[in-house]
This record gives sequence, structure tokens and C-alpha cells, in this order.
Amino acid sequence: MTKQPGRVPAAESDEPAVDAASANGRPLPAPGAAVLALLALGWLAAMLWSTREAITSAAAGVTALSLSAFALPGVISASLVAGAAVALAGGNLLARRYGDWATLRFAGAIGGGMLVGLAAALAINLTYFDTSTTNVIAGTTAAAAIIGGALAGARTAPAIGAVVTAALGTLIFVVAFSPARDPLFDLFGAGDSQESLVNAAKWVSRTESLVAGLLAGLLAFGYLTWARRRAVRRDPEAPTLRWPAYLLAGAGPGLLLLLAEVIIRIGGRSLLDLASALSEADAVAQTSLGTSRVDNGIWVLFVGALTALIAFGRTLSPAHSDDDEAVDAPTPVAAQVHPEDDKPGYAEEYDEDPAETHDGDTADTRDANPAKADPAR
Repeated sequence: MTKQPGRVPAAESDEPAVDAASANGRPLPAPGAAVLALLALGWLAAMLWSTREAITSAAAGVTALSLSAFALPGVISASLVAGAAVALAGGNLLARRYGDWATLRFAGAIGGGMLVGLAAALAINLTYFDTSTTNVIAGTTAAAAIIGGALAGARTAPAIGAVVTAALGTLIFVVAFSPARDPLFDLFGAGDSQESLVNAAKWVSRTESLVAGLLAGLLAFGYLTWARRRAVRRDPEAPTLRWPAYLLAGAGPGLLLLLAEVIIRIGGRSLLDLASALSEADAVAQTSLGTSRVDNGIWVLFVGALTALIAFGRTLSPAHSDDDEAVDAPTPVAAQVHPEDDKPGYAEEYDEDPAETHDGDTADTRDANPAKADPAR
């Protein structure tokens, strides 16, 4: 079986799907985990700051309550990703120092998530208004960080690192996509009627989810490819992550978004109910936003998984069977037949042994003619 350089043949897919352990039995680390942790913490701090500015700039009362409900999903998603990123970096440090001890690794991941959650809750309580909604935001944010840390305690650290990278890129893209929403509304025919506005909003949301899913899948595939090359440079015998790892990494951002929605609806239920009770318009808005977030998570899940899987499939070289090798093997010279060999007299004319000829005469002719015999005789 031939392999192209840097590619994994498709015939090897019969081996175990995911093998995250190195040749010496220790789990493969997630490269760049410290940088991911810093970026995720920076994004969480940005979300907390923007939410605080929006709430404090609004008038006290119903407006601040409504804005808190609108800002809660962004804070919870950022906290979930930050807890996972910090726990992943801590897991790398523990594995490097103490080896592969599953209990210690999981405990360290929970501890990293708790540190992020407690720091975020403390920042919210110190900087936000001292209200009941503030305590809801702080408690839900802390819970999201702890859950994210627990997810990072898995053995397949490179796959978790890919999920964190893709999820962080997706969250940043959603915010960066905001200036493009108004032109897309006009493009999809938003007019003065309520029906046209609703239809345009659906298409804008689907476009955003589709692009976010494509970005998530490409980021997950790129991270796993980089992790694989880095591991091979350090250890040529490093194992290869199989297609389920790429599938999980591509679907991971969508799963995190859906998990964040579950946390919001459980931990932030009281805040959402208060915001929905303000008016009928607020109730419709909260219901519509919740449905949109669920749809967005599902789109990102499936599109991201499919994108990562297709990108991984393009790196596989075609499998070669025994029949293909038999056809590709060179034909022996003795077995080669000239296309004119079937003509009468052709084989007899050209099959004569050159070693038996001398000056155009055969050995039998020399023996029969004394003049051409050896003079010494």
C-alpha cells in the first residue's frame, strides 16, 4: 500500500477511531492551550464589560432588566468557553508534571473552571448594580464556567482544544457580523410590513448560522491538523486522530451553544421570566430570541461537523487493492510479446541465439567446412 506524504490512507480507517495517547502511554497535549486561555479570558472580560456598560447607561428599572436578559446569552457562552480553555491549559501542566492520572486531570479541570467562575461572579457583583438580577447573572456565569472546565477534563485534549478554538472563533464572528445585518435585511427584502421583516430576519439568521458553521468546521480542522503535525515533529510514532475526532471537533461549537442555552433556561429562568413579564412585546422578543439561539446552535452543529469531516476526507489518499497492485506491476521482459509475433516465420527469424553465430555462419557450418576451421588444427 502506497502512502502520499503527510496523508493518511483511507484503508487505515479500520483501526481504532481515536487514539489520543502517545507512544509512551501519555495523553497527547492540546497545543497552544495557554494562548487559548488568555484569548478566552479576554473575550469573557470584554463581554462582562460591554454588558455592564449597557446596563449602567440605561435608565434604572425595566430597561436595565430587559438589557440584562438580552446580554445574558453572550456572557454565559463566553464563560463556558473560558472555563474550558483555562481547564485545558491547567490539564496540560498537570499531565506534563504528574503524567496521565485521570482523577487528577479531571479534578484540575474542575478547579480551573471554578477559578474562572468565581472570578467572573466576583467581578459582576463588584461592578454591576446590586440587584437580584445581578446575583442571577453572577451565579449562572459561575455555573457555566465550572461546566466548561468539566468538559475539558476529557482524555482527548487535542479534540477539546479544537472545540475551544472553533467556539471562540464562532463567538467573535457573531459579534463581528453585526454590521452586515442591516445590508442583508435590505437584500432579503425587508420592507414596511411585519411579514417581510420576519422573513428577512429568518434568512439573515440562517446566513449567519451557515457562515458560522463553516468557520467553526474549518477552525476545528485547522487546529487538529496543526496539532497532528506538531506531535509528529516531536514524536514520529505519535498516533493519528481518526475521523470521529474531527466530527466531534466540528460539531463542538454547536454543542456548546446548545449547552449554553440549556444553562440560560435553567439558571437564568427567573431573569428571563421577569423580562418577559414587562410587556407583550418583551415576551415575544424573548421567545423569538430563544428560538433563534436554538436554531443557530443546530445549524452550527451540523454545518461545522460536515465541514470538518469533508476537510478531513480530502486529506485521505485512495485505498489500493491487490488487484490494483497487480495491474500496476511492470510486465516481465520474457512475458512481453511483440504484436507481430503471431506472423508465420517471424519468431524463427529473430529467435536465433547471437552467441551461436560467427561472421554470419553457424557453428555447424564451421565444423563442416575445413577452410573455416581453426588453423591450429
